Amino acid sequence: MSDIRIATAEDQVLLDKEAKYCSYGDTVHYIEPPRIFSRCEGSYVWDTEDQAYLDLQMWYSAVNFGYANPRLNNALKKQIDTLPQIASQYLHKGKIELSEMIAVDAKNKFGLDGRVHFNVGGSQSIEDSLKVVRNATNGKSLMFAFEGGYHGRTLGASSITSSYRYRRRYGHFGERAQFIPFPYHFRGPKGMTKEEYGSHCVQQFARLFETEYNGVWDPKVGQSEYAAFYVEPIQGTGGYVIPPMNFYRELKHVLDQHGILMVSDEIQMGFYRTGKLWSIEHFDVQPDVIVFGKALTNGLNPLGGIWAREELINPKIFPPGSTHSTFASNPLGTAVGLEMFKMTSEVDYGAMVMAKGKYFLEGLQDLQKRFPIIGDVDGLGLALRCEICGPDGFTPDKATLDYMVEEGMKGDMVVDGQKLGLILDVGGYYKNVITLAPSLEISYPEIDLGLKLLEQLLVRATQR
Repeated sequence: MSDIRIATAEDQVLLDKEAKYCSYGDTVHYIEPPRIFSRCEGSYVWDTEDQAYLDLQMWYSAVNFGYANPRLNNALKKQIDTLPQIASQYLHKGKIELSEMIAVDAKNKFGLDGRVHFNVGGSQSIEDSLKVVRNATNGKSLMFAFEGGYHGRTLGASSITSSYRYRRRYGHFGERAQFIPFPYHFRGPKGMTKEEYGSHCVQQFARLFETEYNGVWDPKVGQSEYAAFYVEPIQGTGGYVIPPMNFYRELKHVLDQHGILMVSDEIQMGFYRTGKLWSIEHFDVQPDVIVFGKALTNGLNPLGGIWAREELINPKIFPPGSTHSTFASNPLGTAVGLEMFKMTSEVDYGAMVMAKGKYFLEGLQDLQKRFPIIGDVDGLGLALRCEICGPDGFTPDKATLDYMVEEGMKGDMVVDGQKLGLILDVGGYYKNVITLAPSLEISYPEIDLGLKLLEQLLVRATQR
């Protein structure tokens, strides 16, 4: 095991400048000294000392298709040479065709007509969805959302994100959410199957509508004070918690009974992370709104957006100029998005991701058998979780995971003669979950390599 890594003289000059000139508010340094990276390709990034790191979090699932993906990079380069920019008040082919692809796909899958509205990223698209929802429900500003849910850090998005720390210094600005327990089976009541616990959580939510005195429903007029329920079908920052397959179907039944919209936040789990274009597809329900971002452009350009049912977003109810961004539907982003859709349509991307995810999950389950500090592993496609606990296999152990993350970033592990680092992401209610979001293009040998590196970190953690 190596000692604490010291920054090179060149890196230290840059770090000193960062300390003086950069806002600390737009980043978090999880290790000291922070690494400065110089290049990337496939599943790897290299620092300024040309040390390679296998990345198993891929920019929080923004780079689903691998760093420097040649096909997507070339789509961007080609667009730069033709129509690199145009004001969003004007039309261009990419915006129209990308909207068509998303809307036609939704029609085929959900049987619903709808429209696509673009913005520059996930949080901004959440804001647009809030405007669509409030407009369609006569200005209702109360929402349901989940404990453990994360929807962004703009004022509106942080108001429906369960972590108080994201809004503590800023307060609320319009929206407010009532947070409902998510069926986190590993930490749920004992004695229930996963499906039973899912039904139990729905029943606890449904009881809010039994009487007016539970504060959400007026039975005399049949109206709720709440406009929508914002869901991440698979919780992201909350720790890649995967609910039982019956959960959303039963929840949607309750929402439909009471005129409450379902908004599916696919920002982190969309674009085949779970083996389907949208993670909500696994659960046999029809969302009213889908919010997307991140991997639409493989991290090459900030572009996100929403798809909403025709009844919520047609020009009569949501007219021109209802909400607008200078860089919305920019041609560089839409060009990459179009190429991504074409690329993923040429092979059975879903089957490929599910097969790789099954293989990776089996490897995690093997590690769980050999290391008692792994309390839980789970996965859907290539959205995988590994919960680090105390010796009892249940008590959350954030300190041990922090240690593993720091050790992985030392870049001193050796596999088959190759010195490597390992980039992991930390999530979960107790910040003790490794949230694994490898490139969807990851090879089986790279999965094996990732498992070997994880094993080395677990050995270090248990022997320290």
